[in-house]
Amino acid sequence: MNHHDTIVALATPSGAGAIAIIRISGKDAINVASGVFQSIHQKDITKQKSHTLHLGHIVDEAKILDQVLLSIFKGTNSYTGENTIEISCHGSTYIQQQIIQLLLRKGCRMAQPGEFTLRSFLNGKMDLSQAEAVADLISSDNEASHQIAMQQMRGGFSNEIAKLREELLNFASLIELELDFAEEDVEFADRTQFHDLLNRIEFVLKRLIDSFAVGNVIKNGIPVAIVGEPNVGKSTLLNALLNEERAIVSDIAGTTRDTIEDELVIGGIGFRFIDTAGIRETKDVVESIGIKKTFEKIEQSQVVVYLMDSSQLTVDNENLKKVHIELEKIKNQFPLKPLIIIGNKADKLDVNQKEIIKSEIASILLLSAKENLGVDDLKNQLLSFVNTGALRNNETIVTNTRHYDSLIKALEEIQKVQWGLQSNLSSDLMAIDIRQALYYFGEITGQVTNDELLGNIFANFCIGK
Repeated sequence: MNHHDTIVALATPSGAGAIAIIRISGKDAINVASGVFQSIHQKDITKQKSHTLHLGHIVDEAKILDQVLLSIFKGTNSYTGENTIEISCHGSTYIQQQIIQLLLRKGCRMAQPGEFTLRSFLNGKMDLSQAEAVADLISSDNEASHQIAMQQMRGGFSNEIAKLREELLNFASLIELELDFAEEDVEFADRTQFHDLLNRIEFVLKRLIDSFAVGNVIKNGIPVAIVGEPNVGKSTLLNALLNEERAIVSDIAGTTRDTIEDELVIGGIGFRFIDTAGIRETKDVVESIGIKKTFEKIEQSQVVVYLMDSSQLTVDNENLKKVHIELEKIKNQFPLKPLIIIGNKADKLDVNQKEIIKSEIASILLLSAKENLGVDDLKNQLLSFVNTGALRNNETIVTNTRHYDSLIKALEEIQKVQWGLQSNLSSDLMAIDIRQALYYFGEITGQVTNDELLGNIFANFCIGK
């Protein structure tokens, strides 16, 4: 990829629409655009100011392709940090392609995925973690993931890392200076202050690392497996949660042979609900495969919702015994997973029956999926498993696996330095670990990069961004 080329791409989604935006960026962007644009006021766009709009036509020799609105952004005042033109044309796919092909013939080349944002990073308009937040912002589909992406894009995370790195770098410089005066046996770095700094860095790193548990589920959604015996209303519950007929509902046991998944946003948090095949002993080969998949989905989920038909439960009956056996099986096999126990079809119970069931099964939530009674209580219980305190307090939350990995490695190096300080390790050996910690800090913000790293990050972007 030549970063000095003038690049072009469609910046809006492909397909027909009211308007489309075609973006050009590079040293020659304005000159290329001036060769195909005719202002209705006969303006020379090469002589116009940055951040101005101009109405005119895109012309291919004598042929008018479209009437457009052309935006000019010059040099460092643009998103990419270089001359940028945005052409707002009518949203016909034919018009879009005609204009792009014309610009390619005039010397542009097609942009690679994420190349506009890559240029923004290379030109110092944003650091690497902010650039990655752009992709997260585009893909955010709920309030929480949007809030985290915006906070990171504004530099909240990178500012925190940069501050720690700068303080550590100052001490590293003093440690390195001591090496130049090794024969004089002098200390330039105050060991007490250095010890306090390392403790503070360790505290911040641990907080950021711990936040990844919340950030990861907010970014990717929380998988919730709905399990239970056949015909207890799992599909009805999924439909009630989603407020649509997503799953087949039938009185015939074993209707759901495969898993059905869909997403729902509750309180700004994304949940991925998985309606699984009913768990029971069966000789049906296809149903058996579905039941095997159910346990696989429980393994992949973070929360398990166990559903039973409360109208079939009475004290000392066989159904109650089977429920206790299945619950114990799930608890033993998945002891760390939160388990929500639900008694469905509670609309068929009287007050006395409800009290008996609650006394027999601790923490059971009684509801009616068919009548949509108590479904909101289930949603509130699901939300209680997500620690949104950091989100409410606008704290920095880590959502990126690459950042998490670098933070873990930086913490390991900081702990090595702490051990060295306590053991009176020589300055030259401590300096090695400090440099390594600085390296991992730099990896996050992009002060340390390589082509492979950048290629992996920006390959996941859409073309035009």
